[in-house]
Order: sequence, then structure tokens, then C-alpha cells
Amino acid sequence: MALKSTICKAVLDVSDVDRNYYAEHALTIARHPSETDERMMVRLVAFALNAHEHLTFGKGLAEDDEPDLWHKDLTGAIAHWIEVGQPDDKALLRAAGRAARVTVYAYRSGAELWWAPIADQLARAKQLAVWRIPTPASRMLSTLAARSMHLQCTIQDGGLWVSDAAQNVQVEPVALKVREA
Repeated sequence: MALKSTICKAVLDVSDVDRNYYAEHALTIARHPSETDERMMVRLVAFALNAHEHLTFGKGLAEDDEPDLWHKDLTGAIAHWIEVGQPDDKALLRAAGRAARVTVYAYRSGAELWWAPIADQLARAKQLAVWRIPTPASRMLSTLAARSMHLQCTIQDGGLWVSDAAQNVQVEPVALKVREA
């Protein structure tokens, strides 16, 4: 019998000074049986950094043809495709063909090793941005994981602070590839 996803609830209070975006998001997160706390929390960080009223969680690990997060416009076209982890270059090129913007949030210490051999193949994907979440930050984020969370996320000058009632984690994403305007 296959294991079922664990359902987590999160209230995310986003204060994005950089984009002048302030909103509360009540989120239901289906955590795949193979997903770690660290990965789930990086997905929440990706949500906070790109928060929008139409941003939703995709099937991610459970479905190859869907991202971890996506923002579809009112016509159903994919405005933003967001992946967490280290997807292969072919999947990213497919995503770039389907979406106006594609963003990857790589985490763990092997992110540069993953990126180096595929950087040249993905240079032509002008709508692609690739960010690395530093390992100490992603590990600290996992300490905030719970079945029910209320998190405050403050974004300013490209940095992010995520806090709950007990602790605060600072995340400084590092650009590996910046999207061309």
C-alpha cells in the first residue's frame, strides 16, 4: 500500500518591502512521503518570495509535469513556474517553453555542483532565474516545520526573515542565474 501525503497547514504573513506586497496566506501543504522538513520549508520560502494571490502549490514530487508552485493568469496560461531542488536541464527547458517566468530554488551543499554542468545549456532560457538557498539557512528552516504553523515572513533588500513565536531564521538567497528582462 502506498504511503499518503501528510497534510500541513500554514498561515504565512508576508511583508515584502521590495515588491510592496503585504498579505496573509492560509496554505494547505501536501507533504509527499519522500519530502523532508527542509524541502517543505524551502517550498514555503519560495512561496513567500513570490507571493501572489494566484500562486498555488502544484503536485511537484507527485507529478513530473507540474512544478512545486505555479501562478496561472486568468486565462489559465502559466505566468510563473517555480521548482524547488535540483531539476534536470531538460525539465527546465520544457518549463521555459510553457511559462513566462521560471524560477528554481536549489538548496543543500551540492547546488553549485548541480548547476555547473547545466549552466551553459540553460543560458538561452532568458526567463529562467536560479537561486541557491544556503545550507545553514535551509537546515534552520527545517526547525520551524510543524503540522500547523503560523509564520511571519519579511522580505527586504533581497533577504528574507522567517519567524514563528519562538525563533527567527534569516535566508539570503544567492543568484546563480538572473532572469533577463
